[in-house]
Amino acid sequence: MMEPPKGTVRDWLDLRASQGGTGFVFPDGAPDLSWSELRETAQRIAVMLTGMGVAKGESIAILYPNCREALEVLFGVLYGGFRATMINLVAGDSAIAYALEHSGSRYGFVHSSQTELFERTADPNRITRLQVTDAADPKVELHSVSPDSHALLMYTSGTTGRPKGVVHTHSSLLAGGWTTAVAHELSEVDRGFCVLPIYHINGLCVTVMGTLVSGGSLAMSERFSASRFWDSLSKSQATWFSVVPTIISHLLHSDTKPDACTRQRVRFGRSASSALAPDVQRAFEDRFEIAIVETMGLTETAAQILSNPLPPGVRKIGSPGIPYGNEAAIFDANMQPVPRGTEGELVIRGPNVMLEYLNDCDATAGTFSSDGWLRTGDLARMDDDGYVFVTGRLKELIIKGGENIAPREIDEALYSHPDVVEAAAFARPCDSYGETVEAAVKIREGSQLTPLGLLQLCEVRLGRFKSPDAVHILSDLPKGPSGKIQRNRILEIVDEEA
Repeated sequence: MMEPPKGTVRDWLDLRASQGGTGFVFPDGAPDLSWSELRETAQRIAVMLTGMGVAKGESIAILYPNCREALEVLFGVLYGGFRATMINLVAGDSAIAYALEHSGSRYGFVHSSQTELFERTADPNRITRLQVTDAADPKVELHSVSPDSHALLMYTSGTTGRPKGVVHTHSSLLAGGWTTAVAHELSEVDRGFCVLPIYHINGLCVTVMGTLVSGGSLAMSERFSASRFWDSLSKSQATWFSVVPTIISHLLHSDTKPDACTRQRVRFGRSASSALAPDVQRAFEDRFEIAIVETMGLTETAAQILSNPLPPGVRKIGSPGIPYGNEAAIFDANMQPVPRGTEGELVIRGPNVMLEYLNDCDATAGTFSSDGWLRTGDLARMDDDGYVFVTGRLKELIIKGGENIAPREIDEALYSHPDVVEAAAFARPCDSYGETVEAAVKIREGSQLTPLGLLQLCEVRLGRFKSPDAVHILSDLPKGPSGKIQRNRILEIVDEEA
């Protein structure tokens, strides 16, 4: 399917229901969910909300971990023409309270495990908790829904001030699933394996929307577990999985491994959300004999913007690949293209790009060029074959004595040691240099590795100037909902532990 999907999520769910078959399976024990069952429940929820007087495009908050009911609620809200407002359950109370208020949600579906969180963060005068009921009035007529109708509201992690509410339409949401399906050649015989939360764009668009658009099926786990990963993957008969670099590193350092049948059946594993260290990728592929396809995506682009081709295509280690279904370019500070091989800002244009930031015209205007390119905030270069190499985040560059240092270089040097499970470099304010470089790592249990050993490793690979002044060994590095390490929180944690 070389054209982006036409129609709405309602149209696509109707299509899958008419074709029959299983849509979702749950390794943790819930019964399978067929497409027709999902459509029936989604219709019932849509009718319930419409009958309550919820307006077309109105935000409905969803506070759910991965489970069967989470999918029913999500598709029910989308089917009815409402804006599914996915609440990041680990964002912290103030960010959740902000999202609930900023979204204007008058109603929220809340999983029983999230009752306390909801009660702590929701203003009871503004928002009412809903339960899915069996009662539905067949006389209620659903709102009309079109491709440009609002479908999804998802808040960014808010590393720079308040979180921003990213609005996707039915069209861009489906296109997010389609870019994944095209890049990975997904078909109705494929079954994905989802361990990432669907309140994160990777879990929602790559695995759930990718499955809807490709017509395959999806195994969904409640959460990632290194000890159960391969067993759940095997039992669910999955042919591909989507994870993040920290999960790949944890699997590499675990005692479990896939059996021969699983290795044969799994076509590829997919890595996204942050850069995958080349040494970790090589070690994973050597140990497990499963190809890892590195990709890249954003909340603002309904997940995927770049992907390496599947084997036997050329996968360039250290690059998230080439664009599928959207355009990518590298621009200078004046938003003009730069020559191949030159560093600049990665920009994206295509059907998967968001509509806007909710209620924030200035932020929306500042993110788009006059001709529709979305600024990603990532520094990158593009080689002669069109592969993108990301060198860092514009906002994360460490500026030491006027020189720019990309934290990623230091991360990769640290990951080259086989005992390092997690690593992240960060800046410390300094009167002499402006900023100095430090790093934090999590190491394999039982390892004798010391901070001094890691400092020496960095000096050999990077030279003295770029190497950290200190390496801190932590029990865990702070992570967001996708498992992406939150570099901006490490300094505070290190200083608290000192």
